Amino acid sequence: MTAATDLAHPLGPYTVEAWRAAEHPDDGSRLELIWGYYHVSPPPGGPHQYALGALYRALWRAAEGNDRLHAVTGVGVEISTAIRTALIPDVALLNTPPTTTSFPASALVLAVEVWSPGNSAHERETKVAGYAIAGVPYLWTVEMHAVRRAAAVRAYELVGGSYRDRTPAPPRGSDSQTVLPGPVPVPIDLADLVP
Repeated sequence: MTAATDLAHPLGPYTVEAWRAAEHPDDGSRLELIWGYYHVSPPPGGPHQYALGALYRALWRAAEGNDRLHAVTGVGVEISTAIRTALIPDVALLNTPPTTTSFPASALVLAVEVWSPGNSAHERETKVAGYAIAGVPYLWTVEMHAVRRAAAVRAYELVGGSYRDRTPAPPRGSDSQTVLPGPVPVPIDLADLVP
C-alpha cells in the first residue's frame, strides 16, 4: 500500500487551525479535514460501532500497564498542515496521555479505520495516504461485510513511507483468534467484531 504524495492536489480553503476552531457536530457526525475541504461523515451505524468497541477493548487490554500507550476512540489527529488534513480515526493508540481534544500526528502510533460499505474508494485511499504522509507507524483497516455479518482485518506497518501488509495468516478451522501486529501484539477474536 503506497502513499499518494503528489502535493499538486488542489487545496481547499480550510486549514488545520480552522478545523481545530470549527464547531464540530454534536449529533455524533464527524468533521474531518481532507485536502483543505471539510468532510462530514454521519454517525457510525451499529455494526460499525460494535466493531470499533471490540477493537478498542482489545487495544486497551494489550496496552494495559504500559504508561506510554493509550487507547482512545474518535479523537482528532492533525495529520498535516501542508496538505491541510486532519482526521478522526475510529480507534487510535497514542504515545501521549489523552488530555486534549486533538493530537499531532507524532502522537499517533496506530490508527484503526473501520470501513463501512458507504466509504468510497477515494475516501479510503486519501485517509491511508494521509496516515502514511504523517508517518503513522501502524494502520489497521476493518472491512465490514453487511451481508455476511463478518469483518476482515488488514494490518499494515509503515516501511520507507509506504504501508506493508503485515496481516497474519487467517485462523484455521473454527478458531477466529489472531494476534495483530502493532507497537504491542494485540490478541483479538475476529468473531467479536460482529454482533
